[in-house]
This record gives sequence, C-alpha cells and structure tokens, in this order.
Amino acid sequence: MVSIVTWNINSVRLRAEQVVRFLSEQRPDVLCLQEIKCAEHLFPHQVFEDAGYTHRAVHGQKGYHGVATVSRLPLREFSRHDWQDNGEARHVGVELLGAEAGGAQGLVIENVYIPAGGDVPDRDVNSKFGQKLDFLERMTRWADALDRPTLIVGDFNVAPLPEDVYDHKALLKVVSHTPIEIEALARFAHAHGWVDLGRKHLPAPQRNWTWWSYRTYWQEKDRGRRLDHMWASPDLAAQSVTHRFVEETRRWEQPSDHVPLVTEFDL
Repeated sequence: MVSIVTWNINSVRLRAEQVVRFLSEQRPDVLCLQEIKCAEHLFPHQVFEDAGYTHRAVHGQKGYHGVATVSRLPLREFSRHDWQDNGEARHVGVELLGAEAGGAQGLVIENVYIPAGGDVPDRDVNSKFGQKLDFLERMTRWADALDRPTLIVGDFNVAPLPEDVYDHKALLKVVSHTPIEIEALARFAHAHGWVDLGRKHLPAPQRNWTWWSYRTYWQEKDRGRRLDHMWASPDLAAQSVTHRFVEETRRWEQPSDHVPLVTEFDL
C-alpha cells in the first residue's frame, strides 16, 4: 500500500512543526505541498531529513506560491512547468524510483498550485482571473498529450460540483465556483480522462470540504469549499482504495486554511 498526501500548507517554514506532527501521526509515503512561500535555498530541508523524508523536489520562489514534494521513497524530478510564463513556481512533477517504491515504481505525481484568480470573475477587468483561465487551458493541452498513468494533486482553486461548496447558489458569482471556471476545469478533466478520487471515494452529496476562510472558520458555520483535489489516470484510479481529508489539522494552533487529503493505492 502506498499513501500519498496533498496539502496547501500556506508557508512551510511557518508551519514546519505542524508538518512534522502530521508526518509523525499519519506516516504517508509521499507529501505534496503547495504555497510553500519560500525560495528553494530557504526550504527547511533538514526538518524533512530528520523526519525520514530524504527525497525531495522543490520548486520555490521568494515569499509567494511554490510547490514541493517530499518522500520516504526514492524519486527524481520529472517535470517543472511555468504555465503563465511569468516565473511563478506553481508546478513540479516527480517519478518514484527503485525497488523501495515496490509497485509504485515509475509512478508520476504532478503537484500543482493553480492561481486563485483574484476577486472579480471577469478577465476584462481582472487580469488575475484571465491568468487562471489561461493556466487551465495550457494544462489542458498538456494533459491531452499524457501517455502514462499519472496522479495530479494540489490546490486547484476550483470547487466544481454544487455539493463542493456550502451554498451553491450564493457562490455562483464568487471566484472558485463560477460556471466559467467549472467549465475550464471540466475541459482539463476530459483531456486525459482524469478520475476525481475525492468524489470516487466520497461521492456527492457527502461533505468533503478542504478549505475554510480564516475570516469565518471560527464562527463555526462550516462555510467550506472543496478546492484541493487528487485526480488520477483511469488505470491508476482503479488502484486507489481509500481517500480521506484530515480536518483536525484545521483546528491546530495557527493552522493553514486548507487541510490535507490522503489517498492510498494498492500498487
């Protein structure tokens, strides 16, 4: 069994102790982090080395964005994309290697942080929204050409289903749940036939939030959205056996506003 996690950590250096706690309690084989918010030379490598995650691929930048994949299993960096051609560190892929990986040897894991898109869902008045849509379009062309089983995980910043938000009608004009974003994400899904593991194992209308705003979470009104995802090629998806979200991390001291997702595969 191979366990893979995705988590938007919202600053890996600020929350290094939380990551170590999570790794100690959950013991995944691979952890994919988004929004690490540090340049590569400032990534806390020793923290992960001491925790037993001795294999790492880091694509970072100063203060913003950034993705990193850390693993107990050997890996090599497989891909690194700049879908906006603007230097933002938002996508790194790895391939698991060696006998230690067992049946997961050769598995490709793509770790992505899709732009949030700003506040106004109109590319004519909000360039960030246009960048988000263009990012998804370029990823769609890339996905269409994939020719091997792949797992793509991360903060997609889109909640695609009505049941993926606390109030579908109220959020139809709110960035992350607008029809234009949902349609763009659907095109990406269809390009490779991706299987949404969150909804394979926790089908709608089951509650499956991954993000709660810092502004409203403590009101205990459960205004969540499912912005984080783990999608797999069809053959790989058939080998997934469990999927869950670890909501307790959202109640830790100074937490990320996202929670980890965990999928186990029988490879």
